[in-house]
Amino acid sequence: MSLVLRNLQRVVPIRRVPLRKRIEVVRGVLGVQKFDLGVICVDNKHIQHLNRIYREKNVPTDVLSFPYHENLKAGEIPQPDFPEDYNLGDIILGVEYIVQEYKENEDYYDILAVTATHGLCHLLGFTHDTEAEWQKMFQKEKQVLKELNCRMGTRLQPLSRGLF
Repeated sequence: MSLVLRNLQRVVPIRRVPLRKRIEVVRGVLGVQKFDLGVICVDNKHIQHLNRIYREKNVPTDVLSFPYHENLKAGEIPQPDFPEDYNLGDIILGVEYIVQEYKENEDYYDILAVTATHGLCHLLGFTHDTEAEWQKMFQKEKQVLKELNCRMGTRLQPLSRGLF
């Protein structure tokens, strides 16, 4: 199914091809390539607005996830009854925030891929509210990024490392 990449900001130049390539690998590793997925790149103002509305946090952030299928158990792949329900949801990437946080020696598209992987794990029911939940999510991110590293020749680490 489709991967829709939208760039709704003008602060940071985004090339879709390198980002699409990395996210497609991540979707394949997670076994969800038959599901639609939206990845939307926004600036600090936009993501702060969404974060205030949906999480009651009036600050910009790196990623927000809006799952189509709610109440999935961590790592559960949805089992839709209808073709139109083959949708994972949307990942909002705060690219302005991300570019402000990443280190100069890191590849920007790799950091976007790590952040999108984190968001995609949230769409599949992973959370990090407790140490046990974080451990599950961290292990899944680590597994996915290990495969991405093998395919892309990178050395990426999970976004959720060091949370607990």
